[in-house]
Amino acid sequence: MTNFSELIDRRHTNSVKWDVKDNELPMWVADMDFRTLPAIVSAIQEKADNGIFGYEEVPQAYFDAVQSWYEQEHDWRPETDWMIFATGVVPTISSSVRRLTNVGDNVLIQAPVYNIFYNSILNNGRHVLSSDLVLDDQDTYHIDWEDLEAKMAEPLTTMMILCNPHNPVGMIWSAEALARIGELAAKHHVVVLSDEIHGDITAPDKGYVPFASVNQTNAQNSVTTVSPSKTFNVAALHAATVIIPNEALRAVVNRGLNTDELAEPNSFAVPATIAAYTQGHQWVHELRAYVEDNKQTVAKFVAESIPGVKTVAGDATYLIWLDTSEVGMPSDKLEQFIRKETGLYLSDGTVYGGDGREFLRMNVACPKERLMDGLNRLKQGIAAVK
Repeated sequence: MTNFSELIDRRHTNSVKWDVKDNELPMWVADMDFRTLPAIVSAIQEKADNGIFGYEEVPQAYFDAVQSWYEQEHDWRPETDWMIFATGVVPTISSSVRRLTNVGDNVLIQAPVYNIFYNSILNNGRHVLSSDLVLDDQDTYHIDWEDLEAKMAEPLTTMMILCNPHNPVGMIWSAEALARIGELAAKHHVVVLSDEIHGDITAPDKGYVPFASVNQTNAQNSVTTVSPSKTFNVAALHAATVIIPNEALRAVVNRGLNTDELAEPNSFAVPATIAAYTQGHQWVHELRAYVEDNKQTVAKFVAESIPGVKTVAGDATYLIWLDTSEVGMPSDKLEQFIRKETGLYLSDGTVYGGDGREFLRMNVACPKERLMDGLNRLKQGIAAVK
């Protein structure tokens, strides 16, 4: 199996993450520094050995693999008839915004949230409407339900993009919370698009709940997007699955994906996904344990060695949300300062909206040695501010 402690040099490999200066350490974009599942590599090699890369269809085996994965890992067996292949989660979100809403409509989000949601909304002539998550005294985020319903009730609000689990705060939404969101959405005629790309990466003793699995209300008023890309570090393969139980809704989204030319796989997307979802169970369980240990290491180091910084406890994703509100510098300037002083490259929380201007996001999906390098650089950078 994969040695998650292996240090791999990714410089000069066309990696977006590692396109940095020689002295810099990138811990920003959600891209892991681990080799992927060996079975995925074998599947790609076998396909390459065939030597012909013509137009491809998506076989039933692909959808069967997705179904089996979600049944075994997440206690949900979506029907394969509900599924559509797509070339990515973000392209699907943008296409669905165009198909399921009108120019000038409100698309509801819960900031701070994945920054590309804003692009999918604004670039298509829709308005961003946020019901901001609220951070309480226990450093835990919760939903302001009164505000959420008020914004759903606005006549121009026609879609909500739900991040489940939530990036960047690492929140796993409970079945009860998801049912309440679904009830309000149905009441106010708001379609829920649930981005569940981070669903496989949770603490070993935790599990996420697919939005559509909660009840029929949720299932019949939702579009769910999933992908092996975050789980297995295969984002460049461009493979995702859209799950839509409602036949009429599925037809509209499907037409949009085909019109936008987002429904044809590349030669390696299908065999790699099948390999991931049929042979990746043990690998993912080991990954989750390694990532959780890294997250605990960060929490302990920050608490003991970096005054003025706190970690927000999150049970999902391999991303840490760092509260830097006591440092006394806005996060956009702080991110630049730390990078200049130490070479550590983190994500500026401002881009996620909400209270993100007081936070930094750190990617901890890396070997322990690299993680400790990053933490020591963070300590150095914060000390230099003070």
